[in-house]
Amino acid sequence: MFGGWITSSTGGPFPEAVRTQMQWIQKQITLTSRPRGFHLVTDEIMNQVPELAGIEVGIAHVFICHTSASLTINENAAPDVRGDFERHMNLLVPENHPHYRHDEEGPDDMPAHIKASMMGSSVSIPITAGRLNLGIWQGIYLCEHRDRGGARRLVVTIYGNTA
Repeated sequence: MFGGWITSSTGGPFPEAVRTQMQWIQKQITLTSRPRGFHLVTDEIMNQVPELAGIEVGIAHVFICHTSASLTINENAAPDVRGDFERHMNLLVPENHPHYRHDEEGPDDMPAHIKASMMGSSVSIPITAGRLNLGIWQGIYLCEHRDRGGARRLVVTIYGNTA
């Protein structure tokens, strides 16, 4: 992309070059409070970002503004996958480990920070024809690592050409 024209890999415009309107959109959204575990939030995100529908081709970057919850993309159909994630993370990062020093906020706090760093604070997803271009069995997970984490704030940044 150069100067609003679709270009070839050699830098010249394709014969069918068309003018596109590139757009940046950024908004902060809030996910409803959920209990500890792995939760599909794809629809909740899409419902709060209707501007996605106006993007023909682009990318959505979703960032969580917290250090004790995380985001990832995985299986959207079988609930057992989400339960297996939670059980496995609890084996990898147990509560009440004797090495933890940060424990003022309860036994789930330090493990939540470690799990959030392991899972990650953001995901990037292609946008095609106004929809997140996820695989057929993929969804965005909110990984809630606290027993009572509360509502979670996300920043969604979209860049793409308008339809």
